[in-house]
Amino acid sequence: MTINPSQLADYGWNSHFTSQLDADDFGTFTAARVTAVHRSGLHIAGVGIDAAIPPFSSDDEEGAATVGDWLLLEPETLRARHLLDRKSLFKRRAAGTGRKLQLIAANVDTLFIVTSCNQDFNVARLERYLALAREAGVMPVVVLTKADLTDTPEDFEREAAGLAPGLFVEIVDARDPASVARLAAWCGKGETVALVGSSGVGKSTLINTLAGSDEIATGGIREDDAKGRHTTTGRMLHRLASGGWLIDTPGMREIQLVDVHAGIDEVFSDVVEIAGGCRFRDCRHEDEPGCAVNAAIADGTLDPDRVRRWKKLAAEEAYNSASLAERRARDKAFGKMVKTVMKEKTAKKGG
Repeated sequence: MTINPSQLADYGWNSHFTSQLDADDFGTFTAARVTAVHRSGLHIAGVGIDAAIPPFSSDDEEGAATVGDWLLLEPETLRARHLLDRKSLFKRRAAGTGRKLQLIAANVDTLFIVTSCNQDFNVARLERYLALAREAGVMPVVVLTKADLTDTPEDFEREAAGLAPGLFVEIVDARDPASVARLAAWCGKGETVALVGSSGVGKSTLINTLAGSDEIATGGIREDDAKGRHTTTGRMLHRLASGGWLIDTPGMREIQLVDVHAGIDEVFSDVVEIAGGCRFRDCRHEDEPGCAVNAAIADGTLDPDRVRRWKKLAAEEAYNSASLAERRARDKAFGKMVKTVMKEKTAKKGG
């Protein structure tokens, strides 16, 4: 088994990955894509490869392999030797009190942000997903499901489309292949799509329809709050009937943003542009004199709710990123200390 880019194109391989290889790599290694991440290891797929292997990671916090990654492997043993540089990466601060970084998916071309036309529809959550997509350089598409639950689905469509200029918004019946076919433009051969959204919005049903199978379990909706029962338990890469690939993610109601400052600025570009006109560079846009943001709110140019969401996301991202930077610095210092101690022990033994 050697590396053949034309054959690997079916799995999402493109020139971005070919450009990282030396001439000798083509005959020395084989390549496979990570299709699932489990606690015990990874599942990989490629030309003639469908196997489980141990986890792959490096000292770098972003060096652990995640769904969608490409690995170079020893042909005989399938031992992973190299993780190829990614085209894109989705990440977040892991849940809980720690500040550990959690990798969500890699090498994604399009992000389907799935929400339903009911109480789940939440502008602030959509803006979080958009910030993730913009930071990663991935095309976002808002997919509205369960339009049958409202008499005015166009209101949801209009509100979603207003979040960013040129944002694609599609209303689909996740159970109907003809309706879901309008997403085909982003699901062609070798293309990789990721789905994000809360539990119960119809993600699993949508995946089943796109994949042309019933391989994903589905759950109903709790009648009291229109929230779904969680059915997806891990991130996996699914083959679509159209030849593309789809990465499912567990239902995530809250994403703690980290390292997405540029993405937030792009999603809230209108607010950021006006904020550039404030008298003071460190303006907090509260009660400072000469605040252009407050002036825009007063004259109706800016929606105060949108400004509040921007400030909240920006503050959250700054806090998480600073905490993560501190953790990385501590880990780096600890690593240096361990190396120094080991070096000293080795020197003593040698003496």
